Amino acid sequence: MLIPGIIVVLIYHYGPMVGLSMAFQDYTPTKGMFGSDWVGLENFVYIFHLPDIWQVIWNTFFIAIMKIIAGLVAPIITALLLNEIGKQFFKRTVQTFIYLPHFLSWVILGGILIDILSPGEGIINRLLGTFGVEPIYFLGSNDWFPFTMVISDTWKEFGYSTIVYLAALTSINPNLYEAAAIDGAGHWKMTWHITLPGMRMIIVLLATLSIGNILNAGFEQILILYSPQVYHSGDIIDTVVYRMGLLEAQYSISTAVGLLKSSVSLILISVSYWVAYRFANYRIF
Repeated sequence: MLIPGIIVVLIYHYGPMVGLSMAFQDYTPTKGMFGSDWVGLENFVYIFHLPDIWQVIWNTFFIAIMKIIAGLVAPIITALLLNEIGKQFFKRTVQTFIYLPHFLSWVILGGILIDILSPGEGIINRLLGTFGVEPIYFLGSNDWFPFTMVISDTWKEFGYSTIVYLAALTSINPNLYEAAAIDGAGHWKMTWHITLPGMRMIIVLLATLSIGNILNAGFEQILILYSPQVYHSGDIIDTVVYRMGLLEAQYSISTAVGLLKSSVSLILISVSYWVAYRFANYRIF
């Protein structure tokens, strides 16, 4: 039963890794991977001499870290608030509405965001205009673009993560709340001393596992929403690889960038799994 799955993984995951040899070649499509000249580490040296490479690396880290933090804080707060709702119908309805964006692709959500964030006719700027605020170019300003990416990504995904934390809340013994109420504890003290400690293991687990995504700032989202106006603050490693590899046909350079990113990600994922095993007793098998 495992043979078909193993074959698929070998063909589509390990087979293409042969193409990583282009990172060490002056690759020419007419010569192919086996006929192109080998240049060693020249492509990697070239990468670090690109004029904007350090800004791109900073953008990637900044957007990814902000997404990780917001992706942890927003679902935890939402789960705590939903946990306080007594009416199950209202609770389930809210859960459904915040969960729905997770199933929509960025192609659909990108069109929605472009419309509602438009500086001229967008509903957000029209609402701000009623308070006398000048139109904000959320998708065209280097000051606003990174935060727009973080907020929109959190809005899309926090409902899915909320379910995980709500599941963690069900494992807390209700007797602890009863004992705390008898001792005179209010909602805030119960949350601080019972609820959050009860969620600690799953919080630590998800936080440590997210370290592996620190170089994944959201290629699809940014590719759909960014423009040359915001390259300075919105360009990330994945979009550089896309432009250099597919649009400019610099196959060797883009492969070298992708390999460098994958190597760093492998190290971070290995560290995150070790930390998850060490502090949350998480095991892959």
